[in-house]
Amino acid sequence: MSKPDTVRFRYNQAIVAASVIAFVGALPLANAEVYLLPVLLVPFAVGVWAWRAGTDADARELRVRALFGQRRILWDQVVELTSDGRGRAVARLDDGQEVALTAVRARDLPRLVSATGETLPGTAD
Repeated sequence: MSKPDTVRFRYNQAIVAASVIAFVGALPLANAEVYLLPVLLVPFAVGVWAWRAGTDADARELRVRALFGQRRILWDQVVELTSDGRGRAVARLDDGQEVALTAVRARDLPRLVSATGETLPGTAD
């Protein structure tokens, strides 16, 4: 039996490159005075967030990742997949909660649903 396909959504990796450049650019400032050393934490945290944050979907569940931690949501708990006013994808759960799907846009919903093996109504195969 083959491993189930996982669909991954991540932010553009240019954000990671920009955070590395910002980190290097902040080094002279951080070396000027000891109390400015925490300035280096900002580009570092942005880089780790951009590398880690995203949504993974397979036939069994959704995994929504952030800078710290992740949330697993079984497909049985999802009542509706929709988008908010800004074009980001949102999962409405059976308990009434709404979970923003990190790095998933409204136009990515057909690809997200395809991870379950289903298709959206009105879409061609």
